[in-house]
Amino acid sequence: MSIDSLRRSASATVSGLPQGFWWLWLSTLVNRTGAFVLTFLSLYLTVELGHSAWFAGLVVALHGLGGVAGSPLGGALTDRWGRRPTMVTMHLAAAASAAALAFVTSAWGIATVVLLMGVAMQAVRPSINATIADMVPAQDVRRAYALNYWALNLGFAIASIGGGAAIFLGYRTLFIVDAVATTLCALIVFLRLPETRPEARTDKAGKPVVEAEVSMLTVLRDAPFRTLVLLNLFVCLVFTAPWIGLPLTMADKSLSPSSYGVVIAVNGIVIVGFQLLVNKLTDKRSPVLLLTLSSLLFAVGTGATALAGSSVVAFAATVVVWTVGEMIHVPTNAAATALLAPEHARGRYQGVMGMSWAVAGFVAPIGAGAIVGGPGPNVLWAATFAIGVLAAVGYTMRLRKALDEDIDIDRDADSGSDSAVDAVIDAAVEPGLAVEPGKGLGDVDPAGKSPVTA
Repeated sequence: MSIDSLRRSASATVSGLPQGFWWLWLSTLVNRTGAFVLTFLSLYLTVELGHSAWFAGLVVALHGLGGVAGSPLGGALTDRWGRRPTMVTMHLAAAASAAALAFVTSAWGIATVVLLMGVAMQAVRPSINATIADMVPAQDVRRAYALNYWALNLGFAIASIGGGAAIFLGYRTLFIVDAVATTLCALIVFLRLPETRPEARTDKAGKPVVEAEVSMLTVLRDAPFRTLVLLNLFVCLVFTAPWIGLPLTMADKSLSPSSYGVVIAVNGIVIVGFQLLVNKLTDKRSPVLLLTLSSLLFAVGTGATALAGSSVVAFAATVVVWTVGEMIHVPTNAAATALLAPEHARGRYQGVMGMSWAVAGFVAPIGAGAIVGGPGPNVLWAATFAIGVLAAVGYTMRLRKALDEDIDIDRDADSGSDSAVDAVIDAAVEPGLAVEPGKGLGDVDPAGKSPVTA
């Protein structure tokens, strides 16, 4: 591929999106560029303050536990307050937490601050995802999520390099820089990002249409979305396991911590270097096809870790495989959530989906550590392979009609025709219960209210 063709491909990937999206993209980049707390928290607790490794692990787990509560909270606030107020409030809360860590030294104080930080950091994500779904045309939503995810990883890469170089200034200085960056992110949102919460619909007579009330329980009763959340939880467990299991496995093979640093750096390098290319190759493809493919890549990549022996190159190759799965899965799953969510409940749907990531972030580290310390690393990688394959089967068997037929309706509305690739996919779909425009396969109560719309 020539330089000119690469340039044209990159231009096509980033073109056609509204200005508001790029302000949101910039806020994500700024926020993640200063994300030093989680990166250096365990070192701060053990090296600087002298706490045990057990306590450091507990504190990190508390951050994930805070996210379990923060995600549905952020989803509800996103729909009630609006996207912009929720983002600004939660960014400022996260900034305050980061600043507090520079001064709080007691064990209970640190645990409390990190828990609250987990709530705030996870609570902001439903509002970001809902904003993207609000402002970006339906056919470009997955591309927009991929670009925002690229900004997140680009910022994290910069933070890792900058934090390592600036650590001589002290951990507390890094936490203050984190607070400043997060505050700047909130200012960008406040000054530049418009509110995108959909206005109340009106009928032909101009009277407001009363929308069906959507609670968290209503969201969980939506059968296709509930399945999507469960399968995403499976994938998240597989995705999270290497971050704990991989360094332990490599240590078991007598490889040094620096070797693990080199191997795991491959994840960020691949995402930063190839996210735009992967997005170009997967754009407009069937959501179910992409979710199935990403699950299999997670399964194969993590499962192959058991076959890596003591080769650093082999371990790095496994990371490449599941990283490609990550680049496909994250934006596709976010877009699928936006597809199934009614406009007036996008925040709640994204909040429930975000909760699956938070639960995995809390459970997987504990489970992976217990398995490696008990039955052994090979059992962990066999389990991740099995769970990944199970998720792939679930996407194909349970969500093909709910996602692919809904996306076909959107394509027909936008262009009136399908691409050759999608026509082949559609031909492979088995006949069955169709999804009607404006409805999903979720539960419909006696009043005719359905939590799912196309």
